[in-house]
Amino acid sequence: MRVRKILIVVSLLTSSLALTACDMGMTDRATTAPGQPEWNDANTRDLNAIIARCAEHSLNHLNFEEKATDPAALTRMALRYANALSRGATDPAKLYEIYTVARPAPDLRRGLADALASGKLSEWLDSLAPQTDSYRTLSEAYRKLINGDGAPSTAIPALTDPLKPGASDPRIPAIARQLVASDYLDARQAQGDRYSDAMVEAVKHMQVDYGIDPDGEIGPEAFAILNLSDSDRARAIAVAMERLRWLDRTPPGTRIDVNVAAARLDYWRDGKIVDSRKVIVGEPETEPPQLGSPIFRLVANPTWTVPVSIEKKEIAGKDDGYLTLNNMTRKNGRIVQLPGPKNSLGLVKFDMTNEHQIYLHDTPAKTVFAEVQRQRSHGCVRVDDALGFAEMLASDAGILDQWHKARATGKETFVHLPREIPVRLLYRTVIFDGDGQPIVRADPYGWNDRVSVALGFPAGRGSRIKAAGGDIGP
Repeated sequence: MRVRKILIVVSLLTSSLALTACDMGMTDRATTAPGQPEWNDANTRDLNAIIARCAEHSLNHLNFEEKATDPAALTRMALRYANALSRGATDPAKLYEIYTVARPAPDLRRGLADALASGKLSEWLDSLAPQTDSYRTLSEAYRKLINGDGAPSTAIPALTDPLKPGASDPRIPAIARQLVASDYLDARQAQGDRYSDAMVEAVKHMQVDYGIDPDGEIGPEAFAILNLSDSDRARAIAVAMERLRWLDRTPPGTRIDVNVAAARLDYWRDGKIVDSRKVIVGEPETEPPQLGSPIFRLVANPTWTVPVSIEKKEIAGKDDGYLTLNNMTRKNGRIVQLPGPKNSLGLVKFDMTNEHQIYLHDTPAKTVFAEVQRQRSHGCVRVDDALGFAEMLASDAGILDQWHKARATGKETFVHLPREIPVRLLYRTVIFDGDGQPIVRADPYGWNDRVSVALGFPAGRGSRIKAAGGDIGP
């Protein structure tokens, strides 16, 4: 399914720097409720002290302070900062055309009043940010990057001439580490300071993904992709922390999270990840929206009604022979692909409840799962070994026999789940390695820029992957 390109008015980004923290995300309830909490000298000192430490939450580019010290001004300042910690300093629904992932909605005014009355303002404010190891690790990494606090620079010294295959250079290990972090190179192949054949092939692969001539040389364009400065990494980590603040603090223990930026799916059951697999998501120009939407049924042997947008762009002018070859027919003026191994939805569809026609599904185009940048679909999410994943979900739901019978029909058959499974389509460009340390990955859609600018950072310079096109599937 083609999702129309997300349009963000340029003035939104450029004016974000001028916004006060109150403008960014404050609810009307937090600013207009009658009455003012009680302030005393101790509470005032606590508020100023904790806001002075806003870099712990990567909010040091925003201004939360007011000149006045009267109770009304102190309340506004406290609520602005509380809102930033509890649900984000920015509003994703304003930054993106579509954002429906559940967000926190705390009663900040009541919480502030209780905290002031009990003399626990610092404890209350500290409790509002995400209380996870991931968030704390990001916070520590951010502070080290901006302070130079025992963290060596991760930037690679600049090149004067392109690195050619076979060359030896002291920068090779750092380049190899970034290729490994980006999934272009196996860690076992990152050895020594020689630009090896394995590294050359990895660089060529990367060059193709980014629309660069795949000559295997590390010139200015390839180097710009591989070399992230400390400020680049700090900006990416700040955005990652903000995205975490957007999220509900107590998500369902059983759910599916799809990281669109990394093109991976995690299946959570009872609060633990029990399965992780590759997916294929929308290519640039047909990006999937960031949404929260549950799977309510499995569809065995699905049919596919080709969206009008795909029909006009990719099937228009094809003769009946093409339709026959692809097991397609015309019904009520629309092209419908019948069930079977050639169906673009594969052999299973995971139906979701949303108005955007976004869902998970199988695919006959299995080779794309071997790609590093798997932003190759028309907007929906294609799941690696989708049949195996459907078996897992059906087994967990106690409907495995129903599912097997549905598959055996060879016809489109619907199997409803006894309990819907929440799905979140998220965008995360910072992941964690085996040691729990943050790794900055590609920003394939350039979606970090609008967040970082709204947080007060200068615009980034990230490279974007190239739309590759391919099959006609959703």
